[in-house]
Amino acid sequence: MRFVCLMLIVVCFTRCNASNSDHANDTRKTDSAWKLSWSEEFNYTGLPDSTKWSYETGGNGWGNNELQYYTSASPLNVQVSNGTLKLSAIKQKMENREYTSARLVTRGKKDFTYGRIEIRAKLPPGRGLWPAIWMLGSNIAAVGWPMSGEIDIMEHVGYEKDSVLATIHTDAYNHVKGTQKTKKTFIADPYTAFHNYWIEWTPEYMDFYKDSTLYNHIVNEHKTKKEWPFDDPFFLVLNIAVGGNLGGKYGVDTSVFPGTMEVDYVRVYTKEK
Repeated sequence: MRFVCLMLIVVCFTRCNASNSDHANDTRKTDSAWKLSWSEEFNYTGLPDSTKWSYETGGNGWGNNELQYYTSASPLNVQVSNGTLKLSAIKQKMENREYTSARLVTRGKKDFTYGRIEIRAKLPPGRGLWPAIWMLGSNIAAVGWPMSGEIDIMEHVGYEKDSVLATIHTDAYNHVKGTQKTKKTFIADPYTAFHNYWIEWTPEYMDFYKDSTLYNHIVNEHKTKKEWPFDDPFFLVLNIAVGGNLGGKYGVDTSVFPGTMEVDYVRVYTKEK
C-alpha cells in the first residue's frame, strides 16, 4: 500500500512539473510574439516630444462637469525630467476655472489599432483628483462620442485609494446609459510605486491588466459598431481631471495640490505576422 501511494506521488509530481514546464514554455512563446512597434521612454528633459504628443486645451467641463482648465505646453502642468513625464494638476486660476492641468494626446501624431498597449505610471493622491490613461476613436470629430468608442486602460479616483478601474464605452455600452462595461481591481500602493497598466487588444477581445493581474475581459459580440467600434484607429490620452461627475463625487480636497502623475514609459507592441 505504501509502495502504491509512493508511486502515485511520483507520478503526480512528474505530471505537475511537466504541466508547469509546458505552461512556462507557452508563456515564453506568447511573450516573444509581441514586438515593440512604438514607444515613448521620456529619456530627455523639457516639454513632451512634439512629434509624438499634442495638447487638448480648455475649461469647458469636458462632458463630465470637470473643474480644470487644460493648458498648452505649460511647464507648471507638464514636463519631462529624470526619465519620467510629470502631469500636474495645480490650484491656479485660468479663465473661468480654479485649477489647471494637462491633457496629452497622440491625436494627429499616431493612431493604434490592436496590440499590447502598456503604460507604467505612479498616481497622485487626493480626493477630487481623477488621473486617467485611456484612448478615444480617431473618428470622434466625425461621429461624436460615444459612437467613436472609448477605452479606459486605467482610471483612478482619489476617494477610492485602493482601486483602479478599466472600462469601455460605446454607443450601446456607456456611462450615460449606465451600461458601460467596467471593473475595478485592488491596488495597495498607487501613490508610492509605479505599476504597469495595459491592455491586450485583438479583433476578438480586449483584456485589461494591472501588472500581471487580468481583471476585465471584454469579448467582441460580432454585432455592430454600436457594441464594438474597436476595429478602427484610436489615439492615446494621458490626463488628470479635477472634480467631475466621477472624480468629484465626494468633493475636492483643496489641500492635495499640486497632484502629479508620473509616467515612466508608454509602449505599444504588435504581434508578429
